[in-house]
Amino acid sequence: MTLGVPPPDAGSSSPRDSGRPGASDDLRELTQEELAEAFVTGDTAHLEEMYRRWGALVLTAAHRALGDLADAEDVVQQVFVSAWRSRSGYAPALGSLPAWLLGITRHRVIDRIRSRERELTLRNRLRSEPERRTSEVAESVDRLVLAEEIRLLPDPRGAILELAFWHGFSYSQIADRLGLPLGTVKSHARRGLLHLRARLEEVTS
Repeated sequence: MTLGVPPPDAGSSSPRDSGRPGASDDLRELTQEELAEAFVTGDTAHLEEMYRRWGALVLTAAHRALGDLADAEDVVQQVFVSAWRSRSGYAPALGSLPAWLLGITRHRVIDRIRSRERELTLRNRLRSEPERRTSEVAESVDRLVLAEEIRLLPDPRGAILELAFWHGFSYSQIADRLGLPLGTVKSHARRGLLHLRARLEEVTS
C-alpha cells in the first residue's frame, strides 16, 4: 500500500537515518516511544514504519466494522493520511500510537457508514422517482376523466357528485343545499358512482 502523504522536505530525515543503507533496519529497532517522537517531527519514513507495524491492525478493525474489504482498505488509507496531517497534535498522554490510530479509525469508519447511508438514500430516491412520477400522472389523468364524466351527468346526479367530490359536502349538506330528500341524494350518488367506476375502468383498461 502506498500512503498518500507528501514527501518529506529536504533535510527532514533524522541524522541517524540519513544516507545510510541500514536506515530501515534502524527504524524497526525503534521503541514505540522513540517512533512516536520521531513521527511527530514530520519524517515520512516513520509514518511508513507505523504502517508496517499497525496497518494490519487498522485494516482488521475497519473490516470488522464495515464488512467490506475495499471500504476497509480505503479507510486504512484515510487513517494514515489523517494521522500524518494531525501528527503535531499527538501526545503520549492521548494513548499509545496504535490506540491513537484506532481512535482515528473509529471516526473514519463512522464517516464511511454515513456516506453509505447517504448513497443508499440517494439510490432509493432515484429508483422511486420514476414510479412516483408515473403515479402522479395517472392520478392527474383520472381526475380529468372524473371531472369530465361528472360534467356530462344529468342533474341532479351531476350536481350531487360535484358537491361531494370537489367540495367535500356530506350527503346531508347536499340534501339541504339542493332541497332534496336525503334518500334521493344517496340514491343518485350510488348510481352515479357506479357509472363513474365503469367509465374509469373503460378509460384505464
